[in-house]
Amino acid sequence: MQKMIIFWMLAGLAVPAWAQEPLRSSKTTQANAKPAAAKTGKTAKNQEAPKAESEAKMGPDELAIADRVHKGHLPCELGASVRMEADASQPGYFYLHGKGFRYRMHPVATTTGAIRLEDRKAGAVWLQLANKSMLMDQNKGRRLADECVNAEQVAFAEDMKTNPPPSLIDTTGMGRYFLNFD
Repeated sequence: MQKMIIFWMLAGLAVPAWAQEPLRSSKTTQANAKPAAAKTGKTAKNQEAPKAESEAKMGPDELAIADRVHKGHLPCELGASVRMEADASQPGYFYLHGKGFRYRMHPVATTTGAIRLEDRKAGAVWLQLANKSMLMDQNKGRRLADECVNAEQVAFAEDMKTNPPPSLIDTTGMGRYFLNFD
């Protein structure tokens, strides 16, 4: 019984980052904004409104990520498709269209090397890997589109079939050499 309790406690902690809610609430943001105005002596009318997320300037890291995003028509599994278009008015931003949705995405740096685009307002995340891309709904915790590929990703996936990467649990070649002195 104690093992089951520990399992469920740990399982509750193992929520993927893309499924987690942001920590800030609008009440906290409003409460923090009022003291800032009082300190500067300006009223809310005199303060310049903060730029919306979609209007923020991109840094060099985000622009480098944006250069690697696959654009154009991307066919997905089950006959679905999406279209990724660069925003001509703002470098680094993209429009992702599909059946029943349109998102304005911007690049987010990752530690894994995957290309990640987000529309935080809508809760959408686009993940682009070497062999496929997928669209996630953070609010509902599910995929909206999967196996979306362009020609470069198709070629990489075919190469993976003929030259598979080493297994993560394969113990051969990990420095375990057996010497035979016969």
